[in-house]
Amino acid sequence: MKLRLKFLRKLNNLTQKDISKILKISQSLYSIYESEKRIIPVKLLHKLAKEYNTSIDFLVGETDEFTPHRINDKL
Repeated sequence: MKLRLKFLRKLNNLTQKDISKILKISQSLYSIYESEKRIIPVKLLHKLAKEYNTSIDFLVGETDEFTPHRINDKL
């Protein structure tokens, strides 16, 4: 699975340190996730999807559609 973490981080002019602060993890751990040496937990993917206003599916390369689908809260 090819993650789009680095692409989105650079697109938003953020450093690994910036993202690590958002995720409340160390920069070195984030670097490991970004380089795909370890699997990033879904909880962190969810935070990143919210930060980048996209979907987890986009982050993990399951779709090329950047805009997330919103669930109707009235269901």
